[in-house]
Amino acid sequence: MTNFKTLFFGALMMLVGGFVVPAEAHKVIASAYAEGSVIEGEIGFSNGDMATDALVEVFDDDGNKLGEARTDEDGVFQFTPTKAVPHIFKANLGAGHVAEFRMDVGDLPDGIGGDASAAAPVQAPAAAEVAAVEDELQAEGVDPAALKELIEAAVNDQIAQMKPIVAQAVRKETKPLRKTVAAYMEKNDMQAILGGIGYIIGLCGVGFYVAARMERKKAMAGAAKREGVA
Repeated sequence: MTNFKTLFFGALMMLVGGFVVPAEAHKVIASAYAEGSVIEGEIGFSNGDMATDALVEVFDDDGNKLGEARTDEDGVFQFTPTKAVPHIFKANLGAGHVAEFRMDVGDLPDGIGGDASAAAPVQAPAAAEVAAVEDELQAEGVDPAALKELIEAAVNDQIAQMKPIVAQAVRKETKPLRKTVAAYMEKNDMQAILGGIGYIIGLCGVGFYVAARMERKKAMAGAAKREGVA
């Protein structure tokens, strides 16, 4: 019985000790996706805090360093890939927290290394339609080539101005969702720990029951033997 009691309380203390420490810890949450010609990533913790000014190192599958980046105040970093190989991102956040995740070649931006063939083709308007528009512009005294350059420059300028605004708005709107998902994951993990504790305690209870029966049988056998001798 003493051995079972020692085993039971030892296992219980180990589980309780392992339960208390992680309860105050937070998981590292990291992700990345292709954004135009760059990789944009985000690193933070399950409680909603972001990893600011964190060094992010990038490696290939063979351990060769491809480059590095740093997260901003929102935990966001950008990295421009130059090779069409899997990218492994690593960031040591301190206190035992390490972020590491991998992007396959298929998830990288298109046209890496100047390979424009990977980009999706854009369907050009019919030559007859272009000629008709140019004729109308020339009839109005407008140079079609100059107008085209002005339009392209204005569109590119608007896209460049709107891109960071949209990205910031998306990060801001999805932050509560990340917290909700992280809280749900932590809750499930805690339930799994409690379930594991209950399972261990149940096994120990079965052990106590079996040991008690064995002790009882031994006691009855000893009593019977003593009675036979008497």
